[in-house]
Amino acid sequence: MLLRILDRLEEILISVLIALAVALIFAAVVHRFSIGFAADLVAVGRANDLPWLQSAARSAFKAINAVQLTWAQEACIYLFVWMAKFGAAYGVRAGVHVGVDILVEKLTGRTRNVVTIIAMSGGILFTAIVAWIGADFVYHIWLGKQVSADLEMPMWIVYLAVPLGSTLMCFRFIQALYLYLKTGFIAHHDHGSVDGLEEEADDLAKGAHG
Repeated sequence: MLLRILDRLEEILISVLIALAVALIFAAVVHRFSIGFAADLVAVGRANDLPWLQSAARSAFKAINAVQLTWAQEACIYLFVWMAKFGAAYGVRAGVHVGVDILVEKLTGRTRNVVTIIAMSGGILFTAIVAWIGADFVYHIWLGKQVSADLEMPMWIVYLAVPLGSTLMCFRFIQALYLYLKTGFIAHHDHGSVDGLEEEADDLAKGAHG
């Protein structure tokens, strides 16, 4: 039950972070385009002696320019940092990380089991070290009271993604190793699970033979 809740929270968090980042990027682009468009209208009104157009365009320019979105780029960067760290943990759970497994695939029996266990244990050790170093780094940033340039938010909140994401990733490696030792199963990406991909491959094969 707790694992299901954790899985669901992980997926929701990643989805929310992606949605917020996309929304902010879209708003920033529209804002920048609108300012440029309003400035162009002022120039058009001046060139064609249209005082009403100049007045309306100047009012629109001032109103749009009053909305400050200089912080949007910084916020998007931080959102993507958090998304990447928790997305990495999700990648371990779903088995979608890129890996070179040609050697492991050629091994059999006990040798294959040993190599697989060593690889997973390496992932556990590495992410645990990153989580520990990240926690120590966040602690010192917190002591320094450092804030970001545009948002002026405490930087320890931004860097908190490193120890939290690495801890979750470490847990996912432990979970994967436990599952492998218990059942011999390793999560991996199945191209057949992508809607339409298997049918498209069949169509291409038929086309090549006929």
